[in-house]
Amino acid sequence: MDKTTTLTAARELVRDGQTLGLGGMTLYRRPVGFVRALLQRPYPPRDLTLLAFTGGVEADMLVGAGLVSRVRTCYFGLESFGLAPMFTTAVAAGALTVIEESEASIANGLRATLAGVGFMPSRAWQGTDLLRVRPDVQSLTDPYTGQTLTAFPAIGCDVAVIHVLRADRAGNCVLGGNPTIDLELATVAERVILTAEEVVDELPAPIDIPGVSVTAVVSLPRGAWPTSCYPLYPLDGEEILRYVDACNAGAFAEYVTK
Repeated sequence: MDKTTTLTAARELVRDGQTLGLGGMTLYRRPVGFVRALLQRPYPPRDLTLLAFTGGVEADMLVGAGLVSRVRTCYFGLESFGLAPMFTTAVAAGALTVIEESEASIANGLRATLAGVGFMPSRAWQGTDLLRVRPDVQSLTDPYTGQTLTAFPAIGCDVAVIHVLRADRAGNCVLGGNPTIDLELATVAERVILTAEEVVDELPAPIDIPGVSVTAVVSLPRGAWPTSCYPLYPLDGEEILRYVDACNAGAFAEYVTK
C-alpha cells in the first residue's frame, strides 16, 4: 500500500482537542518541518494535548502559537541553549496546564496502552511528592508481595508525528539511531505521520518502525532542522539562538511565518 502523501494533506490529520505525540528527543530528530506546516494552516488545530518524552523547539513553537492547552512531558527546554521561551512565558501566565510526568510515568503509561490494560504497576514515585500533584495516579497493594506500588494510568495518543531518516512507501522506516519512545508512540497512536529525509520504493531489513502502524508518509528533506538528524546534519546552534532571540524580542510570530 502506498501511504505517501503531501505535507499539506498530512497536516490536516491533526484536529482540535486531540493528543499530539511528537517523536525525537530534546534537540535531535524533531518534526520541526511538520510543526511549521501545521502553524501555517488557515485554521490550525486548537486545544491540543502535547505528548512528548521531552519537549524541544518544535513543541515550543506549538505552545507559542497558542495551539496547546495541556503538556505532558518529563522535560521541556532547549538543553544548553536555556529555557524554552514560549513555554516558560505560557506557564508563568497560567495559560498552560502542565501534567507532571517523569520518565517512569510516561513509559509505564505507554506500556499500559500497549498491554491493553488501564494501568501499569511500578515501584516508581513511591516516597515522593509527585503523587500529590497527580491525584489520578493511584497507589495499590501487590496481592502477591504486599508491597505498595504505583498504578500509572494508560496514556493514549490520537496522532503521532515522527521524523525519520528513511522510509518506504508502505511506511516502514529507519530512525537513524537514538530511537527514544518513537516505536511506542507509533504503536499506541490512532494515526501516525512520518516525515522522512528520504522516501524509497523498498526498504530492506532491519527496520525500526513497521509500516502497519503508519498512516501517512511525507518526503521532507531537512525536516528536523534546526535540530539534528544524524548522520545527515548536525544541530544548528546559531538558528536555535536566533529563535530564542526572536521570542525574547517579541518577534515569535514573524519567526515562525518567515
